[in-house]
Amino acid sequence: MKIKEYLKPVSLQEAYNLVKNEQAVVIGGGAFIRLGDREIQKALDLSNLNLSFIEEKGDEIEVGAMTTLREIECSKILKTAFDGMLSDAVSEIVGVQIRNIATIGGSICGRYGFSDVITPLMVLDTYLEFYNLGRVPLEDFLESKSKIDDILVKIVIKKDGKRGKFLSIRNTTIDFSILNVAVSKKDNEFKIAVGARPLMAKLSIEAMEFISKVELSEENAKKAGELAAKHLSFGEDLRASAIYRKELCKALVKRGIMGVI
Repeated sequence: MKIKEYLKPVSLQEAYNLVKNEQAVVIGGGAFIRLGDREIQKALDLSNLNLSFIEEKGDEIEVGAMTTLREIECSKILKTAFDGMLSDAVSEIVGVQIRNIATIGGSICGRYGFSDVITPLMVLDTYLEFYNLGRVPLEDFLESKSKIDDILVKIVIKKDGKRGKFLSIRNTTIDFSILNVAVSKKDNEFKIAVGARPLMAKLSIEAMEFISKVELSEENAKKAGELAAKHLSFGEDLRASAIYRKELCKALVKRGIMGVI
């Protein structure tokens, strides 16, 4: 990666103007963007904008876009909410050194297929709050392939009493996930997301609808896993084959469901 001009704005308005009018690129923590070979004309560092925080406000949890994964891992608020699912998910990402650098905003806006951050957020009531656009549902942002010329300010998660479980399989402790799964449950309603397929995380609608309507049992949890594996697509890369990922999906979805009932 090559950077021609490094900019450090002192206000959100200044940062927004640079992105909107001068096509500046937000570098976040820089943990993953630096691995590429692109040439960036203007790189934007948001570390002066006080966007690193984790706060409870009424029925919401707000996480600043520049909050590091390590801060999320260690947060007392997030260790308690949703059975600690978010803290558990980020605690397995590569090593502590990277988690001290990588930010939640960069992990989301990069739309990385290997992300262990996006998957658990998809099964919660999650919104992205941009400086100009305002609040956008996470799922809408992920489904949109278009570039957004805006500044992500914070991630907002509704505190609605959901239980949560995150699971992943890796070749080694510090490797990216071969596959990851997140499951949430509130009353009799389940949400199930499968990521690192190695495509970006996606909800398994068929599995969700099935398990939300039937009697909760190990056998039905197994059937939900089979539905997820049947209807989602899986790819092949250096870490695993598509067939192996499909089999992992069956097992992890079942375990995730059993973990919240």
